[in-house]
Amino acid sequence: MKIPRLFLRPKLTLLLLLFLASACSPQSTPTPFRPPTAIPPTQLLPTTTPVPALFTPTFTPTPTLTFTPTVFICTNVLSFLDDVTVEDGTTFAPGASIDKQWLVQNDGTCDWDATYKLKWVGGIPFGVSEEQPLYPARAGTQATLRIVFTAPTEPGTYQSTWQAVDPDGNFFGDTVFMEIVVQ
Repeated sequence: MKIPRLFLRPKLTLLLLLFLASACSPQSTPTPFRPPTAIPPTQLLPTTTPVPALFTPTFTPTPTLTFTPTVFICTNVLSFLDDVTVEDGTTFAPGASIDKQWLVQNDGTCDWDATYKLKWVGGIPFGVSEEQPLYPARAGTQATLRIVFTAPTEPGTYQSTWQAVDPDGNFFGDTVFMEIVVQ
């Protein structure tokens, strides 16, 4: 019998025999892959001693601020300064027109607007409405109050007195008046 040439080479022959032997032997069942299970973490403790703080913070409580609304209540003050026209005791003819003006000062903290009035409080009203507008004036300023009266028809000495009134109907300040003689 003739030996195949393959077997004349010993290394190659050995490899062939190993291959054939492994191909004919029973196969083992592979082990299924099992992933590793998680290991719970361990707490690491510091291995060095802590460095002491250079300062210790202190906390000061902050005071609680409360809001209290402030209601500004102004004051009304009228101060008489001067008679601009018609000095006391001036003589007029019966039924004559009288242009009376008073210089006053708003010495209060309220500004006078169209809601402020001048009201008749004594004497005779000399033919005008018993409520007149008060000249608007800012606090701290001067104003000239003006009323155009009509002299009475009968001779005599007459007086008319007026006072300022705020929007709530409260009288305030000095009274202003006019005193005339009718002849």
